[in-house]
Amino acid sequence: MTDLQVGLAVIGVLAVAGVLAYNWLQERHAKRAAERAFASSHSDVLLDEPHGRREPTLGAPARPAPLQAEAMPDARIDYIMELSVPGGASTPLLRELWTPIEFRFARRVLLDGAGSTMCAALQLVSRAGAVSDAELLEFRSAIETLAAKLGATVSAPEMREALNAARELDRACADVDIQVALHVIGVPEVSQVESSFFSVEPRPDGATLTLDVARTTEPRRAYEAMARAGMQLAAAGGGRIVDDNGTALDERALAAIGARLDAVIEMLSARGIEPGSALALRLFS
Repeated sequence: MTDLQVGLAVIGVLAVAGVLAYNWLQERHAKRAAERAFASSHSDVLLDEPHGRREPTLGAPARPAPLQAEAMPDARIDYIMELSVPGGASTPLLRELWTPIEFRFARRVLLDGAGSTMCAALQLVSRAGAVSDAELLEFRSAIETLAAKLGATVSAPEMREALNAARELDRACADVDIQVALHVIGVPEVSQVESSFFSVEPRPDGATLTLDVARTTEPRRAYEAMARAGMQLAAAGGGRIVDDNGTALDERALAAIGARLDAVIEMLSARGIEPGSALALRLFS
């Protein structure tokens, strides 16, 4: 084979790899960015940001998110491995061996239990998507190694079944992962508006009010409070409420958006996910 042929072959391999990588990224992007259950002339106020959600800048959720250390393993979203540990949870070696696992997987892992029975859990689904096969295998191997060093016995669910369930849950969550944003424009600088239900982000010509539906307790009530606040801001400053395209939203349009939120809340409830609950805060993190 000549140098030219070798070079062309290398270029061909690189081109194929590039196409495969591009297709994978496009598929992931499309999954997160696809229009959800809110197709209408005002659907652009229901934010769907495939590159991450905007976190609140003023105010706080109706219920603050608990620290992961305070959470409990939940078979609906966690891969839970049970360990029977000689000496129980109080053994210093257990903490020593768990620390690097916690460091590797950060806030996605939990260790819980009392006496000689412990549970080591990996969160399988979040806003980043479902974990990969390789990541779950790495976690399981790490726990099995920990168990061997402790002289513990370990039992775990079948990985393929857990991964399939996680991906199905991820798809379902993508359909209800909604943020609602109302832009109040044409008003003086907003600096004093605060709420325990929604976030307020100042902008040069007013403010943007945002509601993270799944992470908010009583989201319909929270949305109504946000809509009222928006209308009051607009009326006081001689401004108006618009969507992302600059289309004005009147009271009728705002009420229609609120009514469509009921469908999202029902879809969450059908999955056993209460908006603003500890489970929702973990899933939509």
